[in-house]
Amino acid sequence: MEIQQIRHAANKITFGGVTFLLDPWLAAKGSMGSFAEIAHGNIQVPDPVKMVLPMPFYDLPLPREKILDGVDAYIVTHIHMDHIDVAEDGTVGKFLDKTVPVFVQDEADRAVFQESGFQQVHVLSEKGIRWNQVELTKVPGQHGTQVPCGNTMGVVFQAENEKTLYVCGDTIWFSGVKQALETFSPEVVTVNTCGAELVGFGRLIMNDEDVECVARTVPRATIFITHMDNVAHASLTRYDMKGRLARRGVTNYVMPQDGETVLF
Repeated sequence: MEIQQIRHAANKITFGGVTFLLDPWLAAKGSMGSFAEIAHGNIQVPDPVKMVLPMPFYDLPLPREKILDGVDAYIVTHIHMDHIDVAEDGTVGKFLDKTVPVFVQDEADRAVFQESGFQQVHVLSEKGIRWNQVELTKVPGQHGTQVPCGNTMGVVFQAENEKTLYVCGDTIWFSGVKQALETFSPEVVTVNTCGAELVGFGRLIMNDEDVECVARTVPRATIFITHMDNVAHASLTRYDMKGRLARRGVTNYVMPQDGETVLF
């Protein structure tokens, strides 16, 4: 298994001989706009200064063509603008090859991808599905400490002669994550951890305390920290996270820079 940190939550995962592109947000630097521009007052970030910062903050570390090269399938944990490119007309994935299979969380997301021209859209299930010798199992997520800001999912990857991988997706630490860790005993866990916050929803994804909960539950696993340094509602940077995890005594993690690949 190898995981390449592309940018934000976008990871290129080679697992069981199959290459997946996870949450492929491939927009140019700043092209999504700021929360003030895209939310029209309906979404507020706790810090008003952050309301006017254009996202994503950084360019892709590689040309799009290089990122998309060799990809066998896409996995989109949920349709949010920082996980898949969303056009003004509501269609998604304008930079992607629409003949490549895509795996999504539910029928609603499936319909969006089909309306966007994707030819092979599969809905993942808690029962698991096998695709090209890789077992993909949907697990629940909770996308907000106060009110979830939409549905989302995690995904467990299993294959012969591979370590088990659990992609948590956009979720806080809650009973569903704990149960998935205890049920599947993954040896690699990717966690989205910038502590993003929105007014009325609370913290939307994990912070350092949540990462510690993961580390204590599966102490022999390697935690892959992702979803960092590209959105305005984040409350933690990579620099912050490194210091906080050191104070918590959490050492079983990697936090790659954009473009970096980790081999497991």
